[in-house]
Amino acid sequence: MRILIAEDEVEITRALKLLLEKNKFTVDMVHDGENAWELLRHIRYDAVVLDIMMPGMDGMEVLKKAREQRIAVPVLFLTAKSEVEDRVAGLTAGADDYLPKPFAASEFIARVKALTRRSRSYVPQLLSVGEAVLDCGRYEIKGRDASLRLNKKEYQLLELFMRNPGRVFSTEHLMRQVWELDTEASLDVVWTYIGFLRKKLKQAGAGVEIRTVRGAGYTLEVPEC
Repeated sequence: MRILIAEDEVEITRALKLLLEKNKFTVDMVHDGENAWELLRHIRYDAVVLDIMMPGMDGMEVLKKAREQRIAVPVLFLTAKSEVEDRVAGLTAGADDYLPKPFAASEFIARVKALTRRSRSYVPQLLSVGEAVLDCGRYEIKGRDASLRLNKKEYQLLELFMRNPGRVFSTEHLMRQVWELDTEASLDVVWTYIGFLRKKLKQAGAGVEIRTVRGAGYTLEVPEC
């Protein structure tokens, strides 16, 4: 699952990113409202951790814009403001939860997980297409012949395909969804990891294949008999 953190305190943002990554989330982080809004417009997140007090566009304005555009991503407000009227204002603006600073790491993770469970895009522990079963908790792909462990990028790619079987994804879209926004990797890395996944799907006897659609991208299909 992919989380966006928008928080102007750099050290807090880095700490939260590490905490979420240890819990198997993919994390993008920004430090101002303008960049947060730009990402929300173009990338589908499973939850957003949003600070209210940010330079330029504040978190409240970012949230209002998102709701006006019918972006239904669950939002956790993270802020030093803890007065009742501030909490009411945040929830009224469309936030799903509110966590005042300081907070315990365990509570933060619990709240983020609760948001993703309520999200329409919540991913169950097991995803299946054809004979392929992706264990989201163990990073394993299971087929009729074997169960194989995936590395982080392989898992994120395959999760995206298995959540959207038959949908064609461009190389650029896969880069945005799976690799870090500030990565120096070239688009060739997508082709490389598609090759890794094809090999593992075949070894597992998964009964699905990642097909190249000329000039468009890649799609996950169940081959016709």
